[in-house]
Amino acid sequence: MDERKRKGGFALLTPEQRKEIARKGGRAAQKRGRAHQFGSEEAREAGKKGGAKVSQDRAYMARIGAKGGRVRPSDRKASRDGEEE
Repeated sequence: MDERKRKGGFALLTPEQRKEIARKGGRAAQKRGRAHQFGSEEAREAGKKGGAKVSQDRAYMARIGAKGGRVRPSDRKASRDGEEE
């Protein structure tokens, strides 16, 4: 008998099938009024927490600061396409 673990349940589903199940669950929760919806103040607080956590990594902040003002070629093309001539 094979000693390796066999996949079961959600592990057998494709990513698309899992996404569909999650979507249905989200809609059902909203329909019943049980889904959480962020208000603007709550979203602001969550953003502050995330920003504070990221900014603790000084090396990361230095790397992104060094990139400041640079435009990637893909971004430059996108902004040109949106300009009116």
